Amino acid sequence: ESLGDITYVELPPVGDQLSEDKEFGSVESVKAASDIYSPIDGTVVAVNPALETAPELVNTDPYGEGWMFRLQPANAAQLDSMLDAAGYAAAIGA
Repeated sequence: ESLGDITYVELPPVGDQLSEDKEFGSVESVKAASDIYSPIDGTVVAVNPALETAPELVNTDPYGEGWMFRLQPANAAQLDSMLDAAGYAAAIGA
């Protein structure tokens, strides 16, 4: 929401190796551009092709059609430190 309407999403190709807390792509909006950081170490196994033509899905349906990528974890223990949707909402006071 703080970025405003998303106009472009840059995602890594399938097969890329991502590292926790390292930049791998970006989102652009009418207000600004922002880097995207990987939540864990892993391999990109899928990206959402719908975002190429409809990047606004990130805003309108982030937990459904607006997903960005799927990652095969390199270290499953890192998943323990991640928040689910309810935990994230609580953390940001939503």
